[in-house]
Amino acid sequence: MRITGSNRLAVPEKQWAEYPARSLVRRFSILIIAALVIVGGGIVSLAAHAAPAAVPAKKEDPEGGLFLRRQDGTMLDTPAPSVDAVVQIDIAGVIARVKVAQTFKNPDAGWVEGVYVFPLSRKGAVDHMIMRIGDRVVEGRIQEREAAKRQYEAAKRSGRKAGLVEQERPNIFTASVANIPPGETIVIEISYQQPVDIEDGRYSIRFPMVVNPRYIPKGAQIAGAGGTGWAVNTTTVPDAERITPPMRHPAIGKDNPIRIAVNLRPGMSVTGLRSPYHKVSIDQVGHHGYTVALADGPVPADRDFVLEWRPDAGSAPKAALFQQQHDGETYILAMVVPPRRDAAARAEPLPREGIFIIDTSGSMHGQSIKQAKQALRLAVDRLKPDDSFNLIAFESRPTALFPAPRPADAQALGLARAFIDGLKADGGTEIRKALDLALDGRSDTGRLRQIVLLTDGSVGNEAELFRSIRRGIGDSRLFTVGIGSAPNGYFMDRAARFGRGTFTFIGKTGEVAEKMNALFAKLGEPVLTDIALTLPGDGAADVQPERIPDLYQGEPIVVTARLPKAEGALKLGGRFGGAEWSETVDLAAATQGQGIGKLWAKRKIEALSDKRHEGMGEDAVREAVLKVALPHQIMSRYTSLVAIDQPVSRPAGEGMSTQPVPTNPPAGWTPPPQGAPGQPLQRARNAAVQQFAQAGPGGMVQLGAQTATSAEQHFLIGLLSLGLALILLSLVRRRTQ
Repeated sequence: MRITGSNRLAVPEKQWAEYPARSLVRRFSILIIAALVIVGGGIVSLAAHAAPAAVPAKKEDPEGGLFLRRQDGTMLDTPAPSVDAVVQIDIAGVIARVKVAQTFKNPDAGWVEGVYVFPLSRKGAVDHMIMRIGDRVVEGRIQEREAAKRQYEAAKRSGRKAGLVEQERPNIFTASVANIPPGETIVIEISYQQPVDIEDGRYSIRFPMVVNPRYIPKGAQIAGAGGTGWAVNTTTVPDAERITPPMRHPAIGKDNPIRIAVNLRPGMSVTGLRSPYHKVSIDQVGHHGYTVALADGPVPADRDFVLEWRPDAGSAPKAALFQQQHDGETYILAMVVPPRRDAAARAEPLPREGIFIIDTSGSMHGQSIKQAKQALRLAVDRLKPDDSFNLIAFESRPTALFPAPRPADAQALGLARAFIDGLKADGGTEIRKALDLALDGRSDTGRLRQIVLLTDGSVGNEAELFRSIRRGIGDSRLFTVGIGSAPNGYFMDRAARFGRGTFTFIGKTGEVAEKMNALFAKLGEPVLTDIALTLPGDGAADVQPERIPDLYQGEPIVVTARLPKAEGALKLGGRFGGAEWSETVDLAAATQGQGIGKLWAKRKIEALSDKRHEGMGEDAVREAVLKVALPHQIMSRYTSLVAIDQPVSRPAGEGMSTQPVPTNPPAGWTPPPQGAPGQPLQRARNAAVQQFAQAGPGGMVQLGAQTATSAEQHFLIGLLSLGLALILLSLVRRRTQ
């Protein structure tokens, strides 16, 4: 026996000779096992990270649940109800009254509850509903949402016919009709009031017809508000089930026909009366009256209807004032048009930093992505050498062209055009990630920082996005461009308002140049800033909006107010081209109008609802909204319309099924191709880089990856690398010994 060193164990000579080999095998085995554990754990983690959230068995994923499909090429999976609609729009001056009559048809042999998710104007104050059952009319009433739901459910269970209209978003509503007999119909008639839109001297009204498929960001699943949609409720969108109605597959064809008629009494002579997206017939009635109807009869509910007109030269009012007395209060609506600014008087504009965000998600597939790319090319072509810019394209992840805005030189502009040409629509609509990338806290006092967002806004997490904008907007301005036949006007309009910019709607490719040029004309300094409104009295007037935003060329100031009495004068003031400007309107000269109190209440509710994004508690907001909505009898997030028939219709023992009414795909929309999220953007970016690679090191633009591997993947890759390094290190050490 031989002992070497005080720490050596006494081992027989033969056994000691065999020890290194056994030790090497044992250590190598341990390292292999450890490496396998690391690799296995990494694979499991990556799989869990990549896999979509599990959904309840009754729900399908968006690909399977988005469409109502055929089984054998001729029949739908279920005999789904259909809805025919007749729309009557009456416009007097700057106020419109809209009536929508929806006829629910039950094609099934059994009793059915029809559930229809549909859009209405985001500016409309919905205040009336009736239910027609043959010749019988049942009046609806505004109730607190929970109370109205309980009454409806009780009537449904008892076999009585009932109708319920609920607001999901300011522009998305759900109509539920219980106990529709086999083969019969029930009509739900909804009415609302809204102001006319005025922009660049053009008056218009927009009637939305279809709810674009909404993207629902991932999040932890919750019970939330039950609905018939294809999505599941999450912490991000707790009512996802209620805003994702199934859509008819394009192969099935379109349904839900709609008829529209308009009585226009503008109070002035007009020119350019037209509907840009539908063929219409126009007849003049009297001196300043017109009737408008769809020229080819009913059309499928698949794109927004817009009617627009312009006052004849010199006939546009510089000021208009309307008032209404209601429950002892006076309500006014004032519209003041600032004078046009002389081009010679305009100061030299500051250089701009333009951040252009383009939506390339799957919902933009078809005509929308073509319109967005055309608009973005126009934006890039109008940049001046003193400007700086960046492009951000997004779907499931955002991809920025440059690590930071760079000067608009020839190299950068060429790279931007090549990048735009390679963009394709695919993936999810993760607007928040793109906004966070743009609202990065950068500040340059020598430049006007303007962010232009081009999207259809097909998202369900509007509240989250509004909070992100309010938190990060700083001194920037956000301008939104709604793309496609049926964009989410509520999101686009409110996002622009929170971002102190404007909203532009582009409904077809032929409008891109005209409307983008009009937008670019606004992107200079505003025409009217620091606007203040003064009303007589001791401050008892409640003015909406509370804060009037900066105004751009051709935009009027439109305010509503509640005050004790219409005495004295209304005064508007602000800065016009660097000089003081003011306009005074005598309240005694106000014209009597209808529905002004409801328009004020609608705006007041919007202002109260916005406080949820400022940290005000849900219960406090709800209580404040109910104090306005119930006395004025208008719908809101917390109030609904319910109508209940008294006779019991459905015989005892007869069952009833609940069936959602499928919506049409928006005009120009096609199902997006399936592919790995992020790949199309990376390919477009890489192609643009390769195109300019021949310019040599001096001309090559250095890009920083904005869609880098996720932190989770970095962590796992590091663990795998560590495991392999340990194995190699052990092998090298043993070999050297």
